[in-house]
Amino acid sequence: MGIVKVIEVIATSEKSFDEATRNAVKEASKSIKNIKSVYVKEMKAHVSGDAITSYAVITKISFEKNA
Repeated sequence: MGIVKVIEVIATSEKSFDEATRNAVKEASKSIKNIKSVYVKEMKAHVSGDAITSYAVITKISFEKNA
């Protein structure tokens, strides 16, 4: 069994919190292998006038690092 490490990733989307979370995992997977889970620590949305213009999440992504 390997060691589990955790990194924090901030990601955005113009469509939804769900897509922002998927973007965090997609971006992290470019340089990290063996991703095991994603935890959404914080969510926020930017607003202009009466409409949401973008969604943002702060995530913690865990991955297994082989010894």
